[in-house]
Amino acid sequence: MSAYRTRAAALFPLLMGLALAPLAKAEVLRQNVPAQSLTAARIAALPEAERAAWAAYLDRSHAQALLDRATLAGELAPGATVPPAPIAFGGGLRFIPLDQTAEWYASDEARTLADAVVSFQTPAGGWSKNQDRRLARLPGQRYSNDAETMELNPENFDAPVDRFWTFVGTLDNDATWTEMRFLAKVAAARPGADGDAYRASVTKGVNYLLNAQYPNGGWPQIWPVEGGFHDAVTFNDNAVAQAAMLLEDVVEEEHGFDFLPDDLKTRAAAAVEHGVAAILASQVRVNGELTAWPQQVDPLTLQPSSARNYEPQSIASGETTDILLFLMRLPDPSAEVKTAVRAAVAWLEEKRLYDHVFEMTEDDGRKLMPREGAGPLWSRNYDLVTGLPIFGDKNQMIYDDVNEISIGRRNGYSWWINSPQKALDAYVAWNAANPG
Repeated sequence: MSAYRTRAAALFPLLMGLALAPLAKAEVLRQNVPAQSLTAARIAALPEAERAAWAAYLDRSHAQALLDRATLAGELAPGATVPPAPIAFGGGLRFIPLDQTAEWYASDEARTLADAVVSFQTPAGGWSKNQDRRLARLPGQRYSNDAETMELNPENFDAPVDRFWTFVGTLDNDATWTEMRFLAKVAAARPGADGDAYRASVTKGVNYLLNAQYPNGGWPQIWPVEGGFHDAVTFNDNAVAQAAMLLEDVVEEEHGFDFLPDDLKTRAAAAVEHGVAAILASQVRVNGELTAWPQQVDPLTLQPSSARNYEPQSIASGETTDILLFLMRLPDPSAEVKTAVRAAVAWLEEKRLYDHVFEMTEDDGRKLMPREGAGPLWSRNYDLVTGLPIFGDKNQMIYDDVNEISIGRRNGYSWWINSPQKALDAYVAWNAANPG
């Protein structure tokens, strides 16, 4: 065992309060606090020079939300029966493949799927999440599923304002950018008129990303904005980076995005630059030193924000990994990007935990347990002040020991992860190519 691993194994239970020793006692550190919405009152409190851009953004968002609802209502004749909500399915790429051959994207199967995908595009140009895209939307059918949380409980940070109109549209769970990349591939396989509908949908999606971008360069989880933590600049699910990477492809005319007009390419280039600036501005400083990134930040202050009841303000290893992988793919990185990358890599290296696993036990769910030779692991969240791992529960309480939170929350969330190793591995080549 290396000296580092020996030292980490010896000190970790003591420093992190993980209740691995019989006499250790876990602590409730504090109660989580809800994120703030983007509101006219908050904008009015900004410095005068900043107010106009943010006020215009919020007005545009509100106007688009009204248009989205009116457009849906106009699809049905008076007295017609409203179709049931779309059936909810898991998110991501489950029904929208991005790894098929050009021949497949030219097939009738791909075209049928593409038609269904287009049918779910909102008037704003985005998509909702967690749906079976093989089933086309019916006239008058909602763009989104019923809310994941149907109880309008004010104690639940995720309770929607309108449970029948939420995530319309969103970058959450890989939504919107996945549909756009799929449609770009189908359009590329159909260069003639029968691909025009898909090119029009992609163009509308690019405008969605441009319109949804905040004046400071970040992207909210949901646009038009919906309130609560959904208004935060969202690094979770790689939302900001995925939006920026798609717009990079628009600028570079890659991956099927070579048909867009020059004015959109110009706007996309500015949006990417602005997005990188927001990422750099959101990197957390502790005692004046750069560390890494949160899951999400407040739209106006770019300070770490909470999300769901069990997702506190923190520095987040998973989101830091995604951001690092994005920044390390930028061509000719600036001095500021290089500094940010090196600081975050050093932070990840410091937080590695060896000789432990987070896995299922026979009778008490997933737990963090010692195991010789295992790791490295990283806690999902680290305290902004102490730098120690923290863990939330549905009761809004924040704990210092993952083994003491409820079994349902322990089993239902990735509290300890190994994905940051991908960023450390990629850094080796990046650092060699970007000295200084």
